[in-house]
Amino acid sequence: MYAVIDSGGKQYRLNEGDVINVERLNGSVGDEVVFEDVLLLGGGEEAAVGTPHVQGARVLGTIVDQKKGDKVIVFKFKRRKMYRKKQGHRQLLTSVKIESIEAAGSTAPAKKAAAKAKTETAPKAAPKAKAETAPKAEKKAAKKPAAKKPAAKKAPKKTAKAEEKQEE
Repeated sequence: MYAVIDSGGKQYRLNEGDVINVERLNGSVGDEVVFEDVLLLGGGEEAAVGTPHVQGARVLGTIVDQKKGDKVIVFKFKRRKMYRKKQGHRQLLTSVKIESIEAAGSTAPAKKAAAKAKTETAPKAAPKAKAETAPKAEKKAAKKPAAKKPAAKKAPKKTAKAEEKQEE
């Protein structure tokens, strides 16, 4: 059986036992990784094609190594302008060994299911109650200054010529 997965914006065709390099994943060596973005499951008579993902299918793997990829040289150049810019880049990669490919309805062995349950039960922050947000809104409203009234227009200043005209 083989699968096509999506990871890091790239697609990979996998078989059980393959070791692939994907863009950096969180975790350390020996941690289990679950790819749930399975685009296609193949092998046997029929292939299951997802729209966009195959429902219930997943690929289980183990992190083998965290490393950097080969250096890529980026050289920018404009002729006759004395513009040359050289940069290098090394992509962070994670090597993953594919342990199993599971179709919809199949179950993982008890050992792997227990390991996954252990990683997923990390404590999560409690959601804030709406009652707490209401006083904050009142405080913000209290801090806002009252709307300013437009300033009254002043009479134009009288000049010496204007005063002379009025006297005449």
